[in-house]
Amino acid sequence: MGILNVTPDSFSDGALRMEPGQAVSHALSMVEAGADIIDLGGESTRPGSVGVSEDEELRRVMPVVERLMPLLNIPLSLDTTKSGVAARALAAGVEIINDISGLVFDGEMAGVVSDFNAGLVLMHTRGRPATMQHDTFYGALVTEVCSGLASSLKQALRAGITAEQIVLDPGIGFGKERAGNLELLRRLHELLGLGRPLLIGSSRKGLTATAAGRTVGSRLFTTAATIALAVANGARVLRVHDVAAMRDVADMAWEIAG
Repeated sequence: MGILNVTPDSFSDGALRMEPGQAVSHALSMVEAGADIIDLGGESTRPGSVGVSEDEELRRVMPVVERLMPLLNIPLSLDTTKSGVAARALAAGVEIINDISGLVFDGEMAGVVSDFNAGLVLMHTRGRPATMQHDTFYGALVTEVCSGLASSLKQALRAGITAEQIVLDPGIGFGKERAGNLELLRRLHELLGLGRPLLIGSSRKGLTATAAGRTVGSRLFTTAATIALAVANGARVLRVHDVAAMRDVADMAWEIAG
């Protein structure tokens, strides 16, 4: 899953592709590099970020959706927590909604996804991006993440979304400290009991800085380590910035893991 941000403030590539033509060009380059899905986002969810209005998010993403859809031969996913944004994008051809709140922020989201028979990524987080890193203590991290994802999954199923439409994401970097993120990667296989494919979004995040304090732009190899180990521990969807390199890493890891 190739990351396509059209935001001025994303932690890794903010402001790089605000113009729709630049965004479309980058998306097509990721397809060429081996992406199976493009994940478009119009609102930064980095720690400490403040949300934008529905109108502003639509202003950012819809020109890209409209230009990109006729050119894509793979699914387009939209990273949003707003049901109004999701509805507009799905009507224009988007096939997957990636909801970082796990259906918590907008009570209408499950109904919209169900109405369009779309794919759905349910992520675990605790709190909104502006405040989620204020409380990162868990008594039993993996158990609590599993419980949160199970609750989101039940909500989706009650809305008429089938299990086969759903992928689960433990939320690396969302309301967790670095040690917690590493624990989730180490124990990822324990979430397989939820019965759905797992998505990991570790690309260039703080846990990949390592003790050497690598900057965002120099985390290719540390990200690769997280991708390989995530695959070995059961991940089946990898949300990444560096598609060509991580495609090779994932393919090799899948071959080894069998």
